[in-house]
Amino acid sequence: MASRSADSRNGSAGKAQSPAIDSVSLAIIEQLQEDGRRPYAAIGKAVGLSEAAVRQRVQKLLDQGVMQIVAVTDPLTVGFRRQAMVGVRVEGDLDPVADALTAMAECEYVVMTAGSFDLMVEVVCEDDDHLLEVINKRIRALPGVRSTESFVYLKLKKQTYMWGTR
Repeated sequence: MASRSADSRNGSAGKAQSPAIDSVSLAIIEQLQEDGRRPYAAIGKAVGLSEAAVRQRVQKLLDQGVMQIVAVTDPLTVGFRRQAMVGVRVEGDLDPVADALTAMAECEYVVMTAGSFDLMVEVVCEDDDHLLEVINKRIRALPGVRSTESFVYLKLKKQTYMWGTR
């Protein structure tokens, strides 16, 4: 399991209000990033708190949306043989297009960007036919989508979620 910023799953990255996180909470997050199943007692020993205090802090971090604890899989091993990053150019307001993409199960990551693309979308599909259907019939069909460019993943070399406490 790994902890990952809740912002990455709910699209609220960059919003002005974020809870203050002290060094002890950061240390707890780091412990969970190393092993999301690590017992609260072991975390407490590492950060200098009781098991109950760690349990309360973890629950507060989850409730505040600072992190989530999830199982991270290798898409290939669970039947998703095609991944791609799709650059999307939008005409007009980005929010409705970003919201529609966020609602698609195949879109794992949706980011508003500056540069030649307005949005970057990570798409995870079962195969090439599925990817074609998602891009051609669903993404390109959204009102406001001007164009797309696809970057098909040939091999995943690195995927980590350890950046949360650097």
